[in-house]
Amino acid sequence: MATQATSSSPSSTSSSASSFSSCPQWKYHVFLSFCGVDTRKNFTDHLYTALKQKGIITFRDDEKLERGKYISQELLKAIEESKYAIIVLSTNYASSRWCLIELAKVVKCKKETGVTVLPVFYHVDPSDVRNQNGILAEAFAKHEKDTRINTEDVQAWKAALKDVGEISGWHLHDRHESIIIQKIIGRIFSELYHKLPCVSEDLVGMDSCVEEMLDSYIGEGLGGVRFVGICGMGGMGKTTLAHEIYRRISGNFEARSFIANIREETKNKGLVSLQKQLLSKILMESEINIWDVCEGINVIRNTLCNKNVFIILDDVDGDGQLEALAGKHDWFGPGSRIIATSRDSHLLIRCGVDYIYTAKELNNDDALQLFSWKAFHKPHPEENYVNLSKGFLNYAKGLPLALKVLGSSLFAKKLKEWESALYKLKKEPNRNILDILQISFDGLTNSEKGLFLDIACFFKGENKDCIRDILESFCYSLDYDIGVLMDKSLITIDEHGTLWMHDLLQDTGQEIVRRESPKEPGERSRLWIYDDVIHVLKNNSGTKVVEGIMLNIPIQKVEHLMAEAFSKMKNLRLLKISSEKLPKDFINGTMQLPEDLIRGKVQLPQGLSYLSNELSLLEWHGYHLKCLPTNFQLNKLVELRMHCSGIKQLWNGNLNLDKLRLIDLSDSQNLIEMPDFSGAPKLKQLIFRHCTRLYKIHASLGDLKQLIRLDLNGCKCLESLPQKISLEALEIFDLGGCSRLKKFPKIVGNMSCLSKLCLSETAIKDLPLSVEHLTGLIELDLRDCKSLSSLSNACCCLMSLKILTLFGCSKLDELPENLGNIEGLEELDLSGTAITGLPLSIVHLKNLKILSLRGCVGLSSKSFNKHLSFPLMQRKRSPDPMGMLECCLQGLWSLTQLNLSYCNIRMITDVLGSLSSLKELNLIGNNFICLPESIIQLSNLEGLYLGNCTQLQTLPKLPLNLYLIDATGCTSLETFSSSPEYDFWPNKICLFNCFKLIDNQGKGNPLSTILRHYIIKTCCNPDRLRFLTIPESEIPNWFRHQKVGTSVNLQVPSHLLLSGKFMGIAVCAVYIFSQQIYRHWLCCYVKANRDHAFRGLWHDLLDEFGNIELYHLWLEYFPYKDLEHHWKKELDANEFTQIEVTFKTCGPGLEVTKCGARLIFEQDIEDLKQTKPGSSSCTINPYYEDDDLGDSEKDTKIKESRDDEPPHLKWTEHPNLIENWIGNSCIQGQGDSDCE
Repeated sequence: MATQATSSSPSSTSSSASSFSSCPQWKYHVFLSFCGVDTRKNFTDHLYTALKQKGIITFRDDEKLERGKYISQELLKAIEESKYAIIVLSTNYASSRWCLIELAKVVKCKKETGVTVLPVFYHVDPSDVRNQNGILAEAFAKHEKDTRINTEDVQAWKAALKDVGEISGWHLHDRHESIIIQKIIGRIFSELYHKLPCVSEDLVGMDSCVEEMLDSYIGEGLGGVRFVGICGMGGMGKTTLAHEIYRRISGNFEARSFIANIREETKNKGLVSLQKQLLSKILMESEINIWDVCEGINVIRNTLCNKNVFIILDDVDGDGQLEALAGKHDWFGPGSRIIATSRDSHLLIRCGVDYIYTAKELNNDDALQLFSWKAFHKPHPEENYVNLSKGFLNYAKGLPLALKVLGSSLFAKKLKEWESALYKLKKEPNRNILDILQISFDGLTNSEKGLFLDIACFFKGENKDCIRDILESFCYSLDYDIGVLMDKSLITIDEHGTLWMHDLLQDTGQEIVRRESPKEPGERSRLWIYDDVIHVLKNNSGTKVVEGIMLNIPIQKVEHLMAEAFSKMKNLRLLKISSEKLPKDFINGTMQLPEDLIRGKVQLPQGLSYLSNELSLLEWHGYHLKCLPTNFQLNKLVELRMHCSGIKQLWNGNLNLDKLRLIDLSDSQNLIEMPDFSGAPKLKQLIFRHCTRLYKIHASLGDLKQLIRLDLNGCKCLESLPQKISLEALEIFDLGGCSRLKKFPKIVGNMSCLSKLCLSETAIKDLPLSVEHLTGLIELDLRDCKSLSSLSNACCCLMSLKILTLFGCSKLDELPENLGNIEGLEELDLSGTAITGLPLSIVHLKNLKILSLRGCVGLSSKSFNKHLSFPLMQRKRSPDPMGMLECCLQGLWSLTQLNLSYCNIRMITDVLGSLSSLKELNLIGNNFICLPESIIQLSNLEGLYLGNCTQLQTLPKLPLNLYLIDATGCTSLETFSSSPEYDFWPNKICLFNCFKLIDNQGKGNPLSTILRHYIIKTCCNPDRLRFLTIPESEIPNWFRHQKVGTSVNLQVPSHLLLSGKFMGIAVCAVYIFSQQIYRHWLCCYVKANRDHAFRGLWHDLLDEFGNIELYHLWLEYFPYKDLEHHWKKELDANEFTQIEVTFKTCGPGLEVTKCGARLIFEQDIEDLKQTKPGSSSCTINPYYEDDDLGDSEKDTKIKESRDDEPPHLKWTEHPNLIENWIGNSCIQGQGDSDCE
């Protein structure tokens, strides 16, 4: 059932999933063609039933077409949308004109669309069909005499029969019908089984739901940004439906993200974590810095507002979640689709979703199939179990989750056990789903039950491998027990190894725990509800029954506990105390937060007298005491996590800690030394990030043979490490920010597992020769090592190295000669170093993708002649060895990013054109006059950055696929290269402060072409972001509606906007800065009838383009497809539409002085293309005339604003520059076909 969340109904546009989905192009598996009088009630009916039972989607026309006058167009369309056509050729088939029309259509589709034809010769001879003999001849004799039938149709029917008669099919003469039906079903089912993508018994009954969603709610042809809700009770298959839609169509979008389990994630990790997860998936970046929800909203809005995204927000249960993740339509680019699943339909309506799809129960056939897959591992029940199966189906009432759980619990059970289970269901009332789900729980062993309850209460959403040590310490046979739970459909593990269970299953487990002691929480095995935990701890009512506690304290609360709060809980094995809103990155130790957010949330004024010696997991963030209880024995401890703690010393002496696997004391400012690890030989992770007073490392650290991660990032007081280390299992070693560390230890033995070594911002002067033993090292980070003066030749032995970062190593003046030995190197960052050249061996770095030499001014000074400033300008035979660099660059075929900014380059040669893979070229802040003509050979170039190249005078022809050219601050730039066939038009052109380019008006100046193409190409290709910025203080007359200030109004008859010829609206603004600060923002809003504003992009002007001088003009275009969704309800064909364009700014000193707008119709584009060159005015007549305008509009056309201008903003007398550009561009416009 589909429910509309707004007043208008969902579109039924015929843009079906076929064009939008990655699925096959057919709607039906099978089309049945038959003669009703012969086979409707026997063979065809049996065949149809068998197809349906197999889950094969079959079209059968149940209406008597002969009763009608014309054959149904729906029926003919069904033939086109079918994969197979089964033709049941019976004795009277050829007598029916309608059957023959069907047959001709089937044969036509066989040739045109690949329909597979399967003939069944039902008591007719195939040779008679081919040759139209016997009874078929008699039928055609009648057709030929029928005056209503023309000769061409008869011949087409005969040809179709001949075609079908030659196809190998099934001859039913004297054979059992059931056998033939089984063979037909077998062939079709086997082919579909092998050809259908992602066949899964979990998707039974899902196809029709997916098709309905794609056709009516989120299809490509529906336009605009769409928010759709999927609503229904728990266990109804909302998430499954969302997953299947995501699988089918997510690849059609620019970016995508599936955010699962939002309800639980919000409780455990907060909205900021979800915002970061959303951005991380869409932007493909692992680190997203967001500090609060408001900032997250701004980042999402500004980052995604021009991206075509597909987002699924699963299990939303609060308004704030949608507001934080997908608050408004204008957060996302054109064509974006946002789907939210929730149990609460009213919540979705309140949050402004456009339409709501209500998940349905499975019908009896689908329910039986799903149940059978789980109970019998096949799509139908065993014969002896049919009636019992129906009894279970009747109990489940079509609820998919109940069907799966019940079916799995009965797999491989005997008939008596089935009868007993069904009897038990009938005996106990079916009042809620939890009772159903507990049936599976009752069949588990004690170990399996314990694991299920632990996952339900504490570990849902955790990675199985990350908590393996903890769970195994609880004496579970983990892999076996998890396998049992998965077999019984009680849990799932996704592709990332995350443990999941449905909400209802989690509720079931938690309800089971609550029933252990309905009135007294202290007598339950597990506590996770805030009020229950506080009740137990404050009243000291805990007992030996309590095994686990998880307490998430609201950010605004502080709880005071007695020293004996845990004294009665002798069997406590899990204790997790944290602040409710901690981001996931903080929990993982990769993010630092202000201490007051978490420290001291649990106050212990009298200290802490006791913790259970059974604890395996102790996670207490913000623990404010200096030590753990003296009587606390850590011998069973597996993980110790205490961020922002007051711990000064963990323990004294050598303790037996054989089970300890992880210690994480990140941000514990009082910690001054590490303990003795001799008794903890199985430690895998040691994390002491930002322990700023830690200065002493215990020598036993070097003996931890199983240590995988050692993280000492930000330990500013750490001055030394053990002289030698031999950590053979170590994979990650992070010493970044240890600013007093001067020496890296000698590596002894095999440390080939180390893949990442971070020494950024340390005081080391060099690396030891033993670094060559790090044969598995992939990333070496030496960023901002200001004391590093040389790079050891031993680094050249690191054959696995892919990333080498030397950014900011200001004393490093040369690289090893054998650097080229690292043939797998992909990224090399030498920015800010003092190097004077690159080694010749760099030519061997065939896999190098990113090379940055930003700020390496030594490359063009000292020993070089001022006319041979940079090796790129050296001739190949230059006597200077640095001249070889030109040849080196020619060999870097894989290079995609090259950063040569601020290198004092004065000339660049044609070597640039040989870097065929280059996508981004950064030449900002150099002193060359021109670029080589060979740059046009860079066909993959997407971004060209030329900002502040103040000597640059001209640009050659640039690659046509260029996405962005930033020439901000190129104050000497005068010309672009041009020719009539040169169709250069990047999506973004930034010409801030390029004043000479504007002054240098010429008849053939290609900037005119760019401006003209701005109008034409954006209108013809509205899906792509385009904007243009140039120095200019006037608005072109082409913008018919203009006004001083930040807004302009247009009043237009609505029927013109609904005519189908309205393409969009072009807007522009003149603005100026009165002061330069770090950030200025500019954005355009477009409203229809003072409501439903469409918002464009917010542009961070200074951040993107630098300081802006004098006046500049901003031009932008909004296509109708983006506006339609916001305006649809406001447009009335019989009324005028008031359109308001408003420019908004953010940041002091940014002032919009005047603005303009123009509605663009198809005819406008044609007029622009055909405007005569050299005309005195290039003002194109608008598609709509004065008579079309309202009376108020006639009085407020272009001139309305000019008399109101302040003196310092008066329009100049000379012709408008941009107007001339558009006119002059028409010289090159003859014969253009931009819109074709």
